[in-house]
Amino acid sequence: QVQLVESGGGLVQAGGSLRLTCAASGRISSINAMGWYRQAPGKERELVGNIDRGGSINYADSVKGRFTISRDNVKNTVYLQMNNLKPEDTAVYFCNLLLGWGTFWGQGTQVTVSS
Repeated sequence: QVQLVESGGGLVQAGGSLRLTCAASGRISSINAMGWYRQAPGKERELVGNIDRGGSINYADSVKGRFTISRDNVKNTVYLQMNNLKPEDTAVYFCNLLLGWGTFWGQGTQVTVSS
């Protein structure tokens, strides 16, 4: 099947930076989009940003100008560079892979931003 392995979460002070990495392996074909969602305690999972097969990128308004998504097509890896982090960015971040035949999620990585 498909495996998504995330890394890079942690604890950082407000204003700091983190970089998340998600590597996909397995039966990878017809990638429609790769990206990141997040879920804070007591809230619904929300899109942070994604990049589609054509390279178009979407960001949530709350992260525009601070977060950057990039993708390595050879390695089937997507990155999320997070700068100027705020306490409200605290959440579990999930990698998402949308294939032509299914949708897959990573296990999640915790990002905690202290004030």
